[in-house]
Amino acid sequence: MEDIPLYQKIAESIKHQILRGELKPGDRLPPVRELAKTWRCTAGTAQRAYATLSRQGLLDSRPGRGTEVAGTPSQEDTILRRATLLNRVEGFLLEAMRSGYTLREVELALGLALDRWRALVTESMIPDEEGVIRFVGSHDPAITLLAEQLPVAENFKLQLRFSGSLGGLIALAQGTADIAGSHLWDAETDTYNVPFVRRLLPGQRVALVTLAHRNLGIIVPRGNPAGVTGLEDLRNKGLTFVNRQQGTGTRVWLEAQFTRLELSLEVINLYPQEAKTHTEVAKLILEGKADVGLGIQAAAQAFGLDFVPLTTERYDFIIPEIVWERPLIQKLVTKLNMEPIRELLHGLSGYITDEMGTVHWVEA
Repeated sequence: MEDIPLYQKIAESIKHQILRGELKPGDRLPPVRELAKTWRCTAGTAQRAYATLSRQGLLDSRPGRGTEVAGTPSQEDTILRRATLLNRVEGFLLEAMRSGYTLREVELALGLALDRWRALVTESMIPDEEGVIRFVGSHDPAITLLAEQLPVAENFKLQLRFSGSLGGLIALAQGTADIAGSHLWDAETDTYNVPFVRRLLPGQRVALVTLAHRNLGIIVPRGNPAGVTGLEDLRNKGLTFVNRQQGTGTRVWLEAQFTRLELSLEVINLYPQEAKTHTEVAKLILEGKADVGLGIQAAAQAFGLDFVPLTTERYDFIIPEIVWERPLIQKLVTKLNMEPIRELLHGLSGYITDEMGTVHWVEA
């Protein structure tokens, strides 16, 4: 399998620094020779990385000034840029409608496309910011769609940071999140989330508000050409498997199954990078960079892939009592008990919403 060219890896690394705010408009980047030394590559490779980012409007290269992160556009430039973007989006919508897609299908597709980018952007998690709920936790396309709906319907924002289920609970413990999203399965008790909440949030009273149950399984190319039926096939068929990062509920469940099957990562042909989201897993399989991966059914459906179901898991919002009575939190919980949100999830695939909005209190 062909690797990603080094200049693209360099460009992506710099782009992520810009998206995360680590590099700001006007910041000077190292000279080409210094960048080449850091990455142990040729000056031509480093120059090509800079050129790629310049074409994307992220960098400015000027004689005598070197290479800088592109500056903040003027108000006039901003208006022009937004008008240009709106024109492009309307062109895309017109093309999609002519191809027979409904507005609802386009809306869902755009939400899922934004999913991957949200995982790359770490927004500043500002405590007590007016009109904002800080969410940290496990990735789910439904969370992204919910976040897109709230500012319009309820006039508040669900600020997202996808860092895995364990990352969400740690953020709660550190006070850097208001709520977390989790689907951590405990093999000893065969339950979701409660044992982990008790371990990581001791002494607290915590609400577990169910978003949905969702189907988890193996994402495979359309037609399932390798005839995958279960995790055992990762050992027997020599398939390239894209794994999720440590700390995700998906990874925790997978490792428990590997222990049960006496299966080790050492005997599996792994894709070199771990995926941050379910949609990233599906995208890598669609592009042929990996053969299979573990993910939710909604991600497989979104990319036109096939799906081998393995289990149904519960996804909860984890909300400490200390923030439970905040008006924004109560608005969110109320929203989960309304039919439009159920319909939102039904527009995806593999979700069971019978217990959506159900609250379970845990004395941690």
